[in-house]
Amino acid sequence: MDARDIIKRPVITEKSTDLMTSENKYTFLVDLRANKTQIKSAIEEIFNVKVEKVNTVRVRGKIRRMGRYEGRRPDYKKAIVTLADGHSIEVFEGL
Repeated sequence: MDARDIIKRPVITEKSTDLMTSENKYTFLVDLRANKTQIKSAIEEIFNVKVEKVNTVRVRGKIRRMGRYEGRRPDYKKAIVTLADGHSIEVFEGL
């Protein structure tokens, strides 16, 4: 897989921005099939930073209803990436 296929988009929430400022952790939505070593190499390749640790969370999609019709939201995977001291991702700095 290509690095840009593994990393889908950043997660911008109140909790993730607190993690960015206090603990130098960045959160991304990633491909369901990607493992931690693939995620680490993709982040290092795309953003040119040093990754110390990668934690992943697989989130199951919720069942939702619209009237009598029932459906499911898709499953997704989040990666919480801890960067080495002195490294940061400039895309998030404007937030």
